[in-house]
Amino acid sequence: MTHVTVVLAEIRETPLSVDEVLHSVSDPTAGGICLFVGTVRDHDGREDGEPDVVAHLDYSAHPQAAETARALADRLAADGRSVRIGVVHRTGHLEVGDVAVVVGVSAHHRGEAFDVCRELIDEFKATVPIWKHQRFADGADEWVGLP
Repeated sequence: MTHVTVVLAEIRETPLSVDEVLHSVSDPTAGGICLFVGTVRDHDGREDGEPDVVAHLDYSAHPQAAETARALADRLAADGRSVRIGVVHRTGHLEVGDVAVVVGVSAHHRGEAFDVCRELIDEFKATVPIWKHQRFADGADEWVGLP
């Protein structure tokens, strides 16, 4: 039986490195590595339904966000489908094109790597207390993800 390791579960204010996450989840027993990289896009539909151009955004995190991320990664690791798991999310001011989140999962087979990676990013976005304050080119703004 392979010991599954959560190697990275952090919230940071500094720029993220895809290479760091790739390296952290690499393992000689893994036959596949799946990475998800989330970036700041240049547009979004506002809650009022109007599409708008994003100028920049700011992410804020609850002080326990990293603990919540670690618990999620540990829970997904416990089912034994993956070998190594890493997730890191950025906070603070981000411009269009900046990397906001990187998820990496290695597994014995590619299917498990894809499945766990998708579950991790989907559950992360749904449960980890990180909030996005979008600023639009027309001066409007909105918060996304508030409870």
